[in-house]
Amino acid sequence: MITPLASADSDEDMEVVLKLLKEGNVNIRASQGGRTALILGVSHDREDMVKALLSCKADINQQDDNGTSALMVACQHGNVEIVKLLLAHPGCNTTLMDKSGNSALSVALKSAHMEIAELLQAHIEQSRSLEIK
Repeated sequence: MITPLASADSDEDMEVVLKLLKEGNVNIRASQGGRTALILGVSHDREDMVKALLSCKADINQQDDNGTSALMVACQHGNVEIVKLLLAHPGCNTTLMDKSGNSALSVALKSAHMEIAELLQAHIEQSRSLEIK
């Protein structure tokens, strides 16, 4: 399932990808490293693929063998648009930790992506204020 995702460039290719995603298991993990299609889409800066996968019910919080989530990958890569896209998803968990104890926020800070760190901090604070109400 991963190969068509990486090679889709045109609108026609995306139509085929969407058909494949709707027919298959979008949350299947790669045998090496346990990466999901969503994590791979994020790591390749494919916003179109991320949108397609989320529309087909990809698990936004699924982690690879190291505990890395799609949000953590976007933070590490410094892709502000994908971070915004993931944060806009109602199920996005910003508090997940990888096996080294890193959260998406700590990944953004360690990678010196301050704009992303600010977005995450604002999102976390907003989530907390909603929980209090």
